[in-house]
Amino acid sequence: MKTWIKYTLFFLAFGLLLIFIYGSYQFRDRHKGYWLDLSIKNEQASGLQAGFAKIDISPVDFDTWTDANGDARFNEADGDQYQDLNANGKFDPIWMAGFHQNKPASGINDPLWARSMVLDDGKTKLGLCVIDMIGFGNDEVISLRKKLLEMTDLDHLIISSTHVHSSPDMMGMWGPGPFTRGVNKSYQQLVFDGIEKSVLAAYKSLKPAILKFAVIERDAAHLVGDSREPMIYDAAIRIMQVQELETGKTLGMLLNWGNHPETLWAGNTLISADFPHYWRHYMEEGIHLKDSLVHQGLGGIAIFLNGALGGLMTTRPNDPVTDPITGEQISEASIQKIDAQGKSLAKISFETMKLGMDSISEGSIDLRAKTVKLPMANKLFRLAAFVGVFDRGFVEWGKVRSEVNAWTIGPASFVHVPGELYPEILNGGVESPDGGDFGIDPVEVPAIRSQMPGKYRFFSGMSNDMIGYIVPKSQWDENPPFTYGREKAPYGEINSLGPETAPILHRETLNILKELGTSLK
Repeated sequence: MKTWIKYTLFFLAFGLLLIFIYGSYQFRDRHKGYWLDLSIKNEQASGLQAGFAKIDISPVDFDTWTDANGDARFNEADGDQYQDLNANGKFDPIWMAGFHQNKPASGINDPLWARSMVLDDGKTKLGLCVIDMIGFGNDEVISLRKKLLEMTDLDHLIISSTHVHSSPDMMGMWGPGPFTRGVNKSYQQLVFDGIEKSVLAAYKSLKPAILKFAVIERDAAHLVGDSREPMIYDAAIRIMQVQELETGKTLGMLLNWGNHPETLWAGNTLISADFPHYWRHYMEEGIHLKDSLVHQGLGGIAIFLNGALGGLMTTRPNDPVTDPITGEQISEASIQKIDAQGKSLAKISFETMKLGMDSISEGSIDLRAKTVKLPMANKLFRLAAFVGVFDRGFVEWGKVRSEVNAWTIGPASFVHVPGELYPEILNGGVESPDGGDFGIDPVEVPAIRSQMPGKYRFFSGMSNDMIGYIVPKSQWDENPPFTYGREKAPYGEINSLGPETAPILHRETLNILKELGTSLK
């Protein structure tokens, strides 16, 4: 054999070996041996305690000023463009998540938060932290959970994201280009620290508490649109208000509704929590019209839990929102629009709560949490993990670790899944349209909410992970002919792990609900 052929084969084999070694490292399991299989059932109800806290996790390097509400805003008057130069003088911006890549943030409209609640039934302590981010991976959740459970006697910690599209990139896929990770490492550490401080502060502030519950079924339906058939929504607002037992003072509240916080839309470059910021603000501080008080604020710390927003539940630029106080109708994406949207949600919430709420001062937390393995069939996701855009490994070849959680207290149940669930999987209405890639009957039946116990059935997406869209398998539609007479493939599948994601998560969620039991105390 000629010498040049030998050298060519040698270098080819060596190159393949290097690729194999590199790939093995990139796809390594970040938490080897970790498997969550937690079951807690407390047969005896006792007095409840609750604690709330919030920590600002906004980027700190912007030129800002403070508005009348105490919110940080970019000082547009001086015309500065945000530029973060690292120690080497290299441009190191905060890349904004959502819509498209290569979008450096130009400033801050309102602060981002890590908002936490800790509940204690006398036997079990459960922590919940919700961050104003588009998503947060399961590996990062596990790292923080391990640390915080070692520092406290918390039994479990759930970390969710609001899925806001005007937040810094925490996933990696919105950098300057398709092969460059968009996560700013120093800012990522700020978020980690903020979550830790928020959970610890809530844990240390536990007080005897009363829980109150309300649900608003359809009043907020006009504030969200569905951009993919079938037209199924998660439009109800569910509220849990937590008051101090002795004084009646509001400690905090959970606000649960399903919609993409992307009303500011693709052209926005100001960091913002979008409509959840204004909803939380008005619930805490009240609604005013000039010097007149329209609705008294509740105080405390409001936490927004996003619901089932797959199928592209969103408020598009051409969807009008009317300010419920001034009557002004706003169509274009703007700060005024998210203000009006948050104000409308707060007004609906206040008026419903005045009609009466169910309350408990004793109760027990029953909880089920379980790790699941999900196939990463999406070739673009695999490529992103290989080149380092995603910092995520496999638990076995081609499969990532994620999890499902469910818990109950009093008349309420809560389900947490790791992505953007299509509402028909939650509320019913999965279809088998002509043109679906698999030509099968609906798989994700019965609907998850129909199997949840209690009167108040909260659902939280983007919890303990962010895996993208969770599309019903019978509606999966990558190849022509396309469903519902479409001329091109619908959006959703391109940002999903794959067609088996929904069946697995649906099955595992129903399993833990069954294991949790249907009797509430």
